[in-house]
Formats: sequence, C-alpha cells, structure tokens
Amino acid sequence: MGPTNYSLYLTHSSEDENWQMVCLDAGSTVIPPGSPYPPHPADHPAQFLNVAVGRRINDFQLVYIPSGRGQLEMSGKVLDIEAGSLFLLFPNVWHAYHPDPDTGWTEYWVGCTGPQMEALLATGVIGPEKPLFHPGRQSSLLVRFQSVFELLQKQEPLYQFQVCSEILWILAETLKLERMSVQQTRAQEIVEHAKAFIAANLRTTINLDQLGEELHLSLPQLNEIFKAYTGMTPYSYCIHVRINRAKEILSSGELSIKEIAWQLGFEDAHYFSRLFKKKTGYSPTDWAGQGPPEELQPSISRRPQASQEESFREH
Repeated sequence: MGPTNYSLYLTHSSEDENWQMVCLDAGSTVIPPGSPYPPHPADHPAQFLNVAVGRRINDFQLVYIPSGRGQLEMSGKVLDIEAGSLFLLFPNVWHAYHPDPDTGWTEYWVGCTGPQMEALLATGVIGPEKPLFHPGRQSSLLVRFQSVFELLQKQEPLYQFQVCSEILWILAETLKLERMSVQQTRAQEIVEHAKAFIAANLRTTINLDQLGEELHLSLPQLNEIFKAYTGMTPYSYCIHVRINRAKEILSSGELSIKEIAWQLGFEDAHYFSRLFKKKTGYSPTDWAGQGPPEELQPSISRRPQASQEESFREH
C-alpha cells in the first residue's frame, strides 16, 4: 500500500486493553499543493476537522511527514515541519498543524492510548515540551506504518497486540534516530573544538591531554571521535596543519627554515626538515630555495611530562 487517502477509526475490547495499550485510529493522506486541509471531512470525526485551527484530543498521535513541509503549533511554540519529520500529539494538549500550501505534504498517522503510553509520558521519555523529531525519510518507518495499515485492514485475532507492538517500534526507532543525531552533533562539536584548539596553539607545545580535559574526554576517546570524522588523530591533524602552514611561509621566502620551525612549534629544525620531506616529498630547502636548516628541538606532547621523543611518536 502506498501513500493514499486511507483512514480507519477503531473500537477495542477488554481483552485488547490487557495489553495496556490500544490503537484508536490510523491512516495516510497525500495533500497536494494548494489543497484544503484537512481533506475529506466526511471521513473523519468532528475533532479531526479543527486540526488546522487548533484542538485538543484525548489520545496520543504519531504523525510522520515523509515529504512536503508545514507547521506545528504546540506549547506556545510554532515549529517548522520539514520532510522526514515525525511529531507527537498528547492528550489534552492544545495543538494545530497544517501543510504549507505551496508544497502540500504526505502524512502517515496512528493514534493510541493506554497505560504504556501514559508511563512514557510520566517518566519523561516523551512529552509536549519536545513534540518534534527529525528521523528523516526512513524506509524502516514507512514499512512499519504500512504494516499497521495492513494489520488494521485484516483485523485478525489479537491484531491490536500486533499493531501496538508496531507503534512502540515506530516510537523507539524515532527516539533512537534522534539520539544518534544528537550524538553525531556532539561529535562534530568535539572535532571543531579540537581543530580550533590546534589552530590557536600552532606556535606552542600542544598538550592533547589538556584538550581532552576541556572536552571531558580521555585521550583514547578524543582520538577515536576525531579520527572517525577526519581520518586522522588530533596529533596527525596538527602535523598536517603545521606542514601546510610551513608550505605557505616557505613560498613567501620571508623567513629562514629555522625561524619557520620555531614559529610552528618545532624546537628542532632538522626534525622539521625530515618531517616536511616525509610529508611532501621535498625538503624545505628545495621547496623554498633557502640554505640548510639549523638545529632546534620538537615540541608537541600528549601529556605534560612526555619526553620530546615520545611527544612526536605517531599514533
């Protein structure tokens, strides 16, 4: 079943309630640009008809928008709904939502009630202060909604149990994807912070333990996150940045190799020269046409007490 104009409103038995959760309604609707909303008013109960101007309902609703865009108003906030959004509606919480007239949207929804959902609300797993999620256009979610529709159409024995299991799966998958997105954002923040730290300390000894402390991470954790995003450890990235900066300075011809090494945090110009050739295939002298490098000492450390030799050991 594709995204068509389909809706079904259900009754339930005392046996169904033993599951501590029942499905009340479900459906899918395609709203073309410029179409009235809600569509097909004769197919829905009266409370549905006020959805665009504002209403309160007695149950929970999960509404998934795989395409199009629009707006949701709840808890005093107006939230933009983009393609791939899923939002929750809560019992006795005023809300309004509608598609953008310029784009329309496709929506899938399912309504439910019962102690299981009330428990999730009471413990803060879900709540009206955060009704909107951004799982994206996920085939896994679409498949589960389709499964709900098929189960409701057949209404075989214990179908309510099966449908409620699918609803909980949809909710759990949405929360999982949201958490993964938050973790990814945190990882990006860590990488940007590390890059800024390195850029600000190019002329000095870079203490990666200090960087880890700023980010509340151990050095192995910092290395793992940074490498996952950049393909190199913070140490290797620092060397990469310093070598690129050395290329620029060498090309200008304004400083000696000794001065460049010192400016970029190397206390040993011979080490700088060997590292430069290893990374570029050229010696600094060949790159800039200057005289031979002079001796200084290297200076990047993973920890304050690290020796110079240990400080430059690659990960």
